[in-house]
Parts: sequence; C-alpha cells; structure tokens
Amino acid sequence: MTMPKTVPVSVDAMLEDLRTLVETESPSRDRDALSSSAKVVAAVIESRLGGQAVLLESEAGPHVHWSAGGDPKVLVLGHHDTVFPLGTLERRPFAVADGRATGPGVFDMLGGLVQAVHGLAALDDRSGVEILVTADEEVGSHTSRSLIEERALACGAVLVFEGAADGGALKTGRKGCGTFQVAITGRASHAGLEPEAGVNALVEASYQVLDIAALGRPELGTTVTPTVASAGTLDNVVPAGATVIVDVRVESAEETERVESAFAALSPHLAGARIEVQGSIGRPPMPESASTSLFALARRLRPHLEGKAVGGGSDGNFTAALGVPTLDGLGAVGGGAHADHEYLLVDAMTERANLVTELVRAIQRAH
Repeated sequence: MTMPKTVPVSVDAMLEDLRTLVETESPSRDRDALSSSAKVVAAVIESRLGGQAVLLESEAGPHVHWSAGGDPKVLVLGHHDTVFPLGTLERRPFAVADGRATGPGVFDMLGGLVQAVHGLAALDDRSGVEILVTADEEVGSHTSRSLIEERALACGAVLVFEGAADGGALKTGRKGCGTFQVAITGRASHAGLEPEAGVNALVEASYQVLDIAALGRPELGTTVTPTVASAGTLDNVVPAGATVIVDVRVESAEETERVESAFAALSPHLAGARIEVQGSIGRPPMPESASTSLFALARRLRPHLEGKAVGGGSDGNFTAALGVPTLDGLGAVGGGAHADHEYLLVDAMTERANLVTELVRAIQRAH
C-alpha cells in the first residue's frame, strides 16, 4: 500500500491561529461580535492561503467566502458563530495544557476551521477549492442556507469541518432536526376566588407535553423531546398562557412528514384553550448514502478511520439532501461541544490537517 504523503504543517502555527479565533468571541445573533469575528476569520484565511476572502453580509452577520479560482470542485464548509455568550472567554480563556487546547469554540468548530485552512495551505495547487464559513449555523442557518446550497451544487463535493465523532470517527450520516414551539392560550382568573372561571394554560400544557412526547419513535430513530416550558405570572392567578419548546430528530423524510403533520394536528384538551404551533424540521436528514464515495476515499487514505451516523445536525444536512456528496466530522478531534469542558486534542491536529490536503488533492484528480 502506498503510504499517504506527509505534508509540512506546523502545530504551533495552527495553535496561534486557533488562539486568534477563540479570543475573538462570536456568539450567534450578536451581529457586532460576528462582524469582528468574520474579519478575523478572513484575515487568517488570507494570511495562509493568499487571495481575498469576501464578507457576505446577512441579517445574522457576515458569512466568509474564499475561492482559489478555476472550475469549482470542492466546498470546504464551516461556521464561525459559537453558542457561548460574550464574557465566556474571561471565565474560560484559551489555554493549551496536557495535550489539550481549551476555550469557547475550540471543538465546535474553530479548531476544524484552522486545520482545514492549514491543510489547504499545504497544497501546491488549490484550483477549484472554495471555503464558506457561515455566521448562523448554531441557530438554524436561516440566512446562509441558500448560499450553502448554491455553492455545494456548483462544487459537486462538500467537506464539513464540524468536530469529529467519538474516537475521531468521521460523520457519515446525521438525523434531520428541528424545533417546535407550542403556545397555549387560556384565560386568567383568581386562583382562590373563582378558579373555575379561568382556563388553566399550565394544565393544558401538561396534556400537550404528554401528547408531544408520545410522538417519538425510537425504533425508527425519531426522538421528540420537550425541552423548555414556561407558564403563569403569579401564584394566585390561573395562568392564561404557557409555552412548550420541543427538540425533534428524525432519520427519514417519511418521519419528517409524520411528525410535522402531528404537530399541526395538536388540539386542546380543555374547553376554551387555544393552541398555536410554530416551527418545522428545518434540517433534512443526511443519509449515509450521501457520504459513501467520499468516505471510501478517506478510508483509502486512512484505513483506520471509522464512520458514524450521529444525532446532531449541521450544514452538511442541507448539501446531502441535494444529492451532493458530503463528508462531515472532518474537524477537531476532542469533545465537550457546547459545554464548559470543551477541548481539542493537539496531537491529532497534524493528521487531520494532512487528511484535508490528501482528500482535496484526490478530489481534484478525480475531476
């Protein structure tokens, strides 16, 4: 077997760029912070790859697009927004110790972006390569979806640099995912003097939670999980309003249709209560068939790599649903996404960057 060619990648340089990105906080929906972050992402790309990274303004914040020119062949896809609020960095600053890099966003997914850029920098020929780094992945990709789909179709292959699955596995399939909000309207009354005059929205919400939870079909990979609820104003007032928020994950288009139809058909149990449902399964499932060709290519380059279907969604869901070959989980090896113990394994950075180089080179040769 021909061993993969090792390319010169500096871990110190990658950690330098990772520190730069982490120390520019980028919480979703904070346009000022995301504007600053986009400029820093663009500067890192330009410093390592040359050319110009273009900032594409949106309501969510700027998306960053870079192209090497030539006929599009492969889209490197990521995001620069993170889930952590401003001020997290002060409490949990970037650090490297005991073989781990820590700090807000190192695993999801700033480490992956850095590895991708440095892997591409090792290519002698970058023709046909594009990078798209979006500003709203963590909140649904509402402003970036059309751009993602456009560039994916133009390129014909997508490499997604979300964090790796457990043990460094690549992500070969993802569930579709969405959020629903169920708003219940009742009628207020005095809880002591005339509770019967009211319509208790909290009681109605309790019925709805049970109905909603019953929609899950674990044997089909469908999870329907009420996650947030609120109701009421004062302890002596029959609550006139309540809200239930629900996380949904599905593996098939058929389950998407069934669950969305079931939410639309929810009806009140209490006379006088009203229900309004908002939301949908916004990210379609990413079938494992979408990753077959690219995963096989990755396995030829790295026979030890494993693939895993996971429950979380990414922008790869959109590209896979279009039929564009998509391989996910190419980013950092580590764990703790969205948590205070988030970390990246420094020793894995070189191999992952080298994998970027070799995958892109192989895709280029295939065209």
